[in-house]
Amino acid sequence: MLIVQAGGPAAGPHPTATPPREGRAAVWAATALVFLLPALVVLSLLIGTGSSSAGGAWDYLVGDPAARADAQLRLAVVDVRLPRTLAAILVGACLGTAGCLLQAATRNPLAETGLLGVNSGAAFAVVLGLTFFGADSPASLLVWALAGGMVASAAVLLFAASGRGGGSPLRLVLAGSALGATFHGLTSYVLLGTRSTFDTYRYWTIGSLAGIELSDLLPLVPLIAAGLLTALGCARPLAALGLGDDGARSLGHHPGRIRLVVAGAVSLLAGCAVAVAGPIAFLGLFAPYAARALAGARMTAGLVLSALIAADIMILADILARIVIRPWETPVSVLLAFVGGPLLVWIARSSRLSTAGVPA
Repeated sequence: MLIVQAGGPAAGPHPTATPPREGRAAVWAATALVFLLPALVVLSLLIGTGSSSAGGAWDYLVGDPAARADAQLRLAVVDVRLPRTLAAILVGACLGTAGCLLQAATRNPLAETGLLGVNSGAAFAVVLGLTFFGADSPASLLVWALAGGMVASAAVLLFAASGRGGGSPLRLVLAGSALGATFHGLTSYVLLGTRSTFDTYRYWTIGSLAGIELSDLLPLVPLIAAGLLTALGCARPLAALGLGDDGARSLGHHPGRIRLVVAGAVSLLAGCAVAVAGPIAFLGLFAPYAARALAGARMTAGLVLSALIAADIMILADILARIVIRPWETPVSVLLAFVGGPLLVWIARSSRLSTAGVPA
């Protein structure tokens, strides 16, 4: 695999060139993940925290007349489990793709979607909506979270693009960290005097797919589609960016412009994910790391694998969330944190940071 320094170009094969072994591994992995996804979807529709049995849910799925006439089964399978299963797929695909984009654009394998201030901006907007505008329904919280995440990331992009060296990885990281800390402080200040707001905010911020309805997801589908298409369109420029800024310029690309477009796509995808499920950590970090191990420097394959890996993990985590402490439900973010925390430590200590396709 081609290893280059972040500061300049290196002689070698085309940035999208991948050894045949890695290409075959990516194809096999993508095939396995595609077949695994519907199996997990069916499992998600069969398992829940309610009284409806998996056998009854299976009868409903295969079209048994008696099961289809059961209103309780329809409520459990169609109205409760189906929306949260679709939400898990969308949230996972958004976070996996966004993480892959961000790690490639910043050439930092530990970058994740909170880097652009999306989570903190969404949290601040939710608190404002709860406190001053009476936004207490799930649909209204979704709108406020999406708007807050998008505004925060837009502000980060404006700060990062201003002045000399606009759009550099360092400016994006610094702007995101500064604005994220600002929003976090403002959120804490507003919460100090509003106990009822704090209780609702605490439920939203734990990160869960419970209570999702199809009507919550439908307005976000065009935004998610736009973000995913933009991500695929950025694959070739990002592969060139892997050669360093000078190498990308020599191939006719503008590094600052690439990073700003990527940051816009990341903001859109992460904003939609946070709006649906609340802040979900680690998923946008692990999925791209695993995808790079399979796809190498092939960006298009990396993006597709990241989306599939994250979607599968998100569905599996949501299934486990329903059964770990039945009849109660564990927040998805808690389960992912149990796995993601040790994984982050392992990645940070791994010597593969400099050989995983993105220089440390």
